Amino acid sequence: MVVFKYRKETGRKGTSIFRPVADIEFKSFTGEWIECHPYIDSGADVTLLPLSLGKLLGLEIEKNKIEELYGLGRQGIPVIFKTVEVKIGEHKFETEVAWALSEEVVPLLGRIDIFDNFYVSFKQDKRTIELEWVRKRSSDDLSKNRQAKTKS
Repeated sequence: MVVFKYRKETGRKGTSIFRPVADIEFKSFTGEWIECHPYIDSGADVTLLPLSLGKLLGLEIEKNKIEELYGLGRQGIPVIFKTVEVKIGEHKFETEVAWALSEEVVPLLGRIDIFDNFYVSFKQDKRTIELEWVRKRSSDDLSKNRQAKTKS
């Protein structure tokens, strides 16, 4: 089981607020693991990465793949959907991310692939989040699926 603690931050009007934050890593194109501390957002469909983190990972902008992603606001943000390898605790697997072409976003850990691989429990009273591995998909599984698709 992987356990993360809520992080104390300053909220509106200067009051303290505790937010669920993960300590995870993404694998760069060089094989280096890059640390990231996204908010765990059960309302976000997809994991969201800011422009600078995507560049650190070696992601490349493909203008023909830019889409608009909408959240709470009415205005969309330009993103490119990519597949990257993530490590949460000792568990490594591939996940789809929305790479924002802007720094005006905070990193978010969304449900797609993450909640498929873990049972996620928010323990508000203890200010912790527990992730219990259920291994529905791994990097090896995805690689095998891709190889099978390219052969057919």
